[in-house]
Amino acid sequence: MSTGRTSHGASNAALRDRKRSHLDLCRTEAVEHAGKTTLFEDVELIHNALPELALDDLDVATTFLGKRLRAPLLITGMTGGTEEAGRVNRDLAMVAERAGIAFGLGSQRVMQRDPATASTFAVRDAAPSVPLLANLGLTQAARQPSAAVAALAEAVAADAVCLHLNPAQELVQPEGDRDFRGGLAALRRLCRELPVPVIVKETGCGISRAVGEALRDAGVRHVDVSGAGGTSWVRVEALRADADGRALGGALAGWGIPTAASLAMLDGLQLELIASGGVRNGLEVAKALALGAHLCGAALPVFRAYEVGGVAAAAAWIDGLCHELRAVMLLTGAATLDDLARQPVLLGPRLSAWARVGRRHHSDHDEETHAERQLHGHRRTSR
Repeated sequence: MSTGRTSHGASNAALRDRKRSHLDLCRTEAVEHAGKTTLFEDVELIHNALPELALDDLDVATTFLGKRLRAPLLITGMTGGTEEAGRVNRDLAMVAERAGIAFGLGSQRVMQRDPATASTFAVRDAAPSVPLLANLGLTQAARQPSAAVAALAEAVAADAVCLHLNPAQELVQPEGDRDFRGGLAALRRLCRELPVPVIVKETGCGISRAVGEALRDAGVRHVDVSGAGGTSWVRVEALRADADGRALGGALAGWGIPTAASLAMLDGLQLELIASGGVRNGLEVAKALALGAHLCGAALPVFRAYEVGGVAAAAAWIDGLCHELRAVMLLTGAATLDDLARQPVLLGPRLSAWARVGRRHHSDHDEETHAERQLHGHRRTSR
């Protein structure tokens, strides 16, 4: 039974108010990173003036969590817990189903605290065939038995559980967590005991090489880098924080690892990577896939398109992303996503510097980097 209080003493009503505030701020305010980009502008693909391909024949299908997707895309978790959030979740889940792409739920912490909000996460009937991702903070999951996390996924018929990492966001949030111990032990336990796969995701600050290695060693196989350059939850929380939170949010406004840098740093770890954090067009999707991502995720642009024109506008945004991806594939001579993953890439100086940090963590026995595989002509595993 819900106690009506969170671990920090906030009421369920306050938790729901925070969810409303998050949606309102993402709707109206400048919530993207200030002074930091994804660094996809530091990635160049090579133009093929003689592609010998037909646009309509290009294949952008892939598999994820054992299910076939028509495009390598994910609408990443945003919201839940209020009537409006429930409507957004259902409508965007419907968009994902029609497009044949994956869909993620927002944090279900509020659902655990207040079971009356469960209906705002119940979207499986709107998206019966695509991968559906449950969502809970790792800090919260670490304090629960595995059965409680499994029940959360089962309640929404999820194909996997996203455990999100958000220490920077929590530190700016007045009612946020301050103790992040025990996460790795919890991951080892949950990877062993949950009946569905675990996906670890950041929330806009990226994943470093050292963290990627720790996740791999804990048994994690799927990682959403959720890098800097897109929505900044530090900025979101700073907009609703007290004076101390606003000051800290200002100091950390540019904090994080850019999305492209995180992909480069995690190369060679045998993790299935999802690239989210500032992905805004099909060219960036193509660059992320060429850097080793398996899927690309987006939330804010889908939500804002939905706000302007409902389901039709959100679906049109996804369609546009797919059309742009196909165009870039043709212009590189890539007929399939596997072909795209083998394309040579040129890295600019800023991204190369991030990649060098990742390479310092390679031991003599580590697999060669993706860039080296491209140079040596090695083939990536089939999707």
